[in-house]
Amino acid sequence: MKVSYDQRTDTLTVVLKEKAKVAESDEDKPGVILDYDKHGNLISLEILDASKRVSETRKIEFQLAE
Repeated sequence: MKVSYDQRTDTLTVVLKEKAKVAESDEDKPGVILDYDKHGNLISLEILDASKRVSETRKIEFQLAE
């Protein structure tokens, strides 16, 4: 999994499956784009205007549930 923030475009991207090809994209909610592979699996999502939607665009916390 890969998370990136582009300050120039104010876009936060979460890639769930690297090297997977996007077959379809859907703007589920305004400013939230979901990308799917040819089997309908979610492979990435983009959040537009991220600084308005995410509290800290430069901070990432990873937590494992036990």
